[in-house]
Amino acid sequence: MSKLLPLSLDGKNVLVCGASAGIGRAAAIAIASLGATVCVAARRKERLETLLPELETAGAAGAHAFTVDLEDSAAIDELVTAVQQTVGTVHVLINNAGGPPAGPLLQADSSAFLVAFQRHLFASHQLVKALVPGMEADAYGRIVNIISTSVREPIPNLGVSNTLRAAMGGWSKTLSRELPANVTINNLLPGFTDTERLSSLADAIATRTGTTPEQVHSNWLAQVPEGRLGKPEELGAVIAFLVSPAAAYVRGVSLAVDGGRMKSI
Repeated sequence: MSKLLPLSLDGKNVLVCGASAGIGRAAAIAIASLGATVCVAARRKERLETLLPELETAGAAGAHAFTVDLEDSAAIDELVTAVQQTVGTVHVLINNAGGPPAGPLLQADSSAFLVAFQRHLFASHQLVKALVPGMEADAYGRIVNIISTSVREPIPNLGVSNTLRAAMGGWSKTLSRELPANVTINNLLPGFTDTERLSSLADAIATRTGTTPEQVHSNWLAQVPEGRLGKPEELGAVIAFLVSPAAAYVRGVSLAVDGGRMKSI
């Protein structure tokens, strides 16, 4: 009988961005359960400090918190330096950040694109360039970008976000052809997931369209064959798999975890 593929991340160091809430937080906990040393980064220090004990309880070899504003390129450089001084080589990078505000594309100002691209695409690219050399030297690297199903199917009233997510998808696929062997990059495409972000989007859409958040949620669930919102921990488990040794041959993929909502193949 063949052995199961390895999931352990013993001896590996991980950096999870946007880990103070939602899918980022769930990903950090799931990865901790595989025995990694987990570094979590976000703007909200108090949220990160409450997360550290959870990471240790889950099984992390070590847990460290760092505050960062992903819209500040100098702060990103400082984050990289601080993390490397604390744990050494970063073997796993989870790119994740809060999405742009809701609204139709025609109503968006150019400044909204600049902010969104800095927080997501530019910050992710800066982190990848800084961390890939260490991954290559250790012959182990995993990069996962938490994006959105709008990479494939734009979502109404999320004009700036749709544009940004598509750009992230193209960036990631291009990198998948350029990164060295043993260093993979993949995208997780969350569907409607029960997070603070989704609740705020429901409120914004309801205000803009003259309906209620409850009706917005009802409209969303009508599109999901599973008939419910996703749980952050369900997406965290998929991310943990993608960064594990078992996923070594998964590269350049945009994986939807959406309860079957998307209609495209």
